[in-house]
Amino acid sequence: MSGRRSLAAVFVLTLPLVTPKIRGADEIEYFSYLPSLVFDHDLDFADEYRYFHQRDPDGLAGFKATFLDRREPATGRHLNFGPIGSALLWSPFYLLAHAATLFARALGAEVAADGMSWPYLAAVCGASALYGFLGLLLVHHALVRHGGFSDGVATLSVLALWLGTPVLYYMTLAPAFAHTSSLFAVALLVWLWLRARALGDAGRVRDWALVGLAGGWCALVREQDVLFLAIPVLWLASDAARSRAWGRALARAGAVGAVALVTLVPQLLTYRALTGRFGPSRLVTRKITYWSPHFLEVLFDPGHGLYAWAPLLLLATAGLVLALWQRRDVVTALLAVGLLLQVWINGALESWTQAGAFGSRRFVAATPLFAWGLAALVAGARKHLGRVPVAAALALFAWWNVSLMVQFGLKLMDRQRLEWPKVAVNQFTEVPSRLGRVAVLFFTDRERLVREAP
Repeated sequence: MSGRRSLAAVFVLTLPLVTPKIRGADEIEYFSYLPSLVFDHDLDFADEYRYFHQRDPDGLAGFKATFLDRREPATGRHLNFGPIGSALLWSPFYLLAHAATLFARALGAEVAADGMSWPYLAAVCGASALYGFLGLLLVHHALVRHGGFSDGVATLSVLALWLGTPVLYYMTLAPAFAHTSSLFAVALLVWLWLRARALGDAGRVRDWALVGLAGGWCALVREQDVLFLAIPVLWLASDAARSRAWGRALARAGAVGAVALVTLVPQLLTYRALTGRFGPSRLVTRKITYWSPHFLEVLFDPGHGLYAWAPLLLLATAGLVLALWQRRDVVTALLAVGLLLQVWINGALESWTQAGAFGSRRFVAATPLFAWGLAALVAGARKHLGRVPVAAALALFAWWNVSLMVQFGLKLMDRQRLEWPKVAVNQFTEVPSRLGRVAVLFFTDRERLVREAP
């Protein structure tokens, strides 16, 4: 079985885990664009916010205080800090769900065609899972076609990052966040950049325009992902310095920048409508400290750090450093720069702990970069240790991540931070004894599962 078929098989097996539910503030913000634009034809989110709050007034008390009770000072509109990109990616599936709902109602089905009922949520969450999978396929293809890795190494690396990091959680249990859409956009950007780079002198300006299009989509989905555009732009600069073809490089860079800016127009217009200016809310921008005071904590803090939640990513980072040492090539160096920029921007945020989230979710978008490093490490380890020990080691990381998801869902842990050694002990003592009942209730009565959680 080819690697892509193996990945497709795993995707099909994980589809029953996809949970069509919107619970938290971020999810509500991303989703609310759709019913507001499609049904109300505006960007006033009062109805949408009130709908979700009424269904969970205790759990969304903080959401009410911020998003229902407060307004943007300049426009008087309800706040929405989420970019519009995810909603745009979800929109074809959302509209298809609306058409299917109208058809079902015509046949006598009692389902609300209000843009908020189950079919609409299922369409959005399913679309999010699909985009995450497409992103992983792009990562796999990039590793084989442009990284020089074997199909087996690429497949094993992608599977490990999928099942052994928060990617799995945000593709299944919390798909209404923007993170899988972000993974797709960044994977597309990296794939298109590697493709345009491989064309060399034969590459046309339109190949680089596509890179700009993907970079613009990155920013449409999550603003901080615009930093990934530094990878192709820096490559164009390095290529010009090597070849002295400055005119060609400027034309390509101009295409990247112009198309990225045009792609951002929907977000700029959204900013204008919500905040009264062509930029995000000042309630967000004031929370950024650009010298990144939490740069190291984002990675190594025992309660909130990236590597504490997903130790596999420490190996992936080490693999990226190893690949840079061995290859000494511009591509690997720029992928490392892209990762450093993500660490910098996450360390600059006041909310760097991401408390209450499963894992360091803001790094899900960097999966294509981690994959390059993990593939380099896996390729070397398989030569020295063999395929079976390496696969078994990666399976342990997947087990750790899935068990951590069970702890998080059942509230066996402090969901605001990791507590050591309690979390580690629970992985062996609490989780195994509960897996059977968790599995049964997950597939038969998920709401009861939530209620029974201690």
